[in-house]
Amino acid sequence: MAGGMQRGRSGRSLGERAARSGVPAAEEDWDAPFPQTAAAAAPPAPSPPDVRDLPAPPPVTRRADGRGRHCWVHDPPGAPGVWPGLLVEWRQTDDGWHGRVAFTVAGPAGSVLMEAWLPAAALEQR
Repeated sequence: MAGGMQRGRSGRSLGERAARSGVPAAEEDWDAPFPQTAAAAAPPAPSPPDVRDLPAPPPVTRRADGRGRHCWVHDPPGAPGVWPGLLVEWRQTDDGWHGRVAFTVAGPAGSVLMEAWLPAAALEQR
């Protein structure tokens, strides 16, 4: 090869390429703060409510046999449509029966896995 260079080499040593990358070379440099970005400068998100401030859940009767069952999930909150799901558990409250389901919905970057307690009327056996 011309100029004594080997295939796959850029001509710079690893040390030279590391120095040009901007990544600190010495361990003591690792403690330096990261440069501010627009995301880092944003105000922090509000804290979630204290669970002690939330009302007590209604009494629950649970039924689970350890086996999931396939189901259709109809119009879960924030995701209108019918989605395939897996019914994991039932519970009965003063409002009636609810199923704990894991299901996927289409998101902007692909499928998103969700889990929720939904009323029995929103679930259909497959």
